[in-house]
Amino acid sequence: RRMSRTFFVGGNYKLNGSTEFLNALVGELNTATFPEDVEVLIAPPTLYLSAVNSLAKEGLLVSSQNCYKEAKGAFTGETAPAMLKDIGVNWTILGHSERRNVFGESSELIGEKTIAALEAGLSVVFCCGELLADRESGNTNSIVFAQLAPLKALTPEQWKNVVIAYEPVWAIGTGKVATPEQAQATHADIRGWLKTEASPEVAEATRILYGGSVKPANCDALGVNEDIDGFLVGGASLVADSFVKIINAKH
Repeated sequence: RRMSRTFFVGGNYKLNGSTEFLNALVGELNTATFPEDVEVLIAPPTLYLSAVNSLAKEGLLVSSQNCYKEAKGAFTGETAPAMLKDIGVNWTILGHSERRNVFGESSELIGEKTIAALEAGLSVVFCCGELLADRESGNTNSIVFAQLAPLKALTPEQWKNVVIAYEPVWAIGTGKVATPEQAQATHADIRGWLKTEASPEVAEATRILYGGSVKPANCDALGVNEDIDGFLVGGASLVADSFVKIINAKH
């Protein structure tokens, strides 16, 4: 069971931060104690990736929030996976609900970006999740499985570099949280999809994170569920004390 899956906590800073703010925040994280059996990742805005990567202590993973599917060319405003690797950044988030819903990225494009990132040697936090209307109409699984569908193309080796983050869109930044029961049920369904569409081995090994208004007050109740392997944290990751409490949820 889950003993084999290392607990994983990511902080997505979204469009927040400045040199001064991030120096202070990463400085606090550098002095904090993380449990040895938890992987910790932070994703500052693209502009600050180099600075944060230089500052972050060993064992604090640094991730982009997004990247493109092409290695180079006439793609104004985009970032290539190889450019992230070039500056020493080894992770990217892809398919976040804001990319899907605010910026109109299709599941097909996100799939292409995921394969490009993996082929360039990046690890990927792949996000999926339904809108409130989908949840209320009982379509959560059909929506989430359609978002996961491009991952059917991955090889067993590529799957080793993928972490899935399930984020019900109606719970992101709204203060509404999926109940631990709702979250566990969808995580179990995603693991079932992995078993069918990838393999039992991939299903067993792949971390599935919960995201959506995760806070120190609710992380313990969520984290005890057997198919919740960590968190992707938004607002609470911008406060060192809150983020460290969430990192220590299993302790």
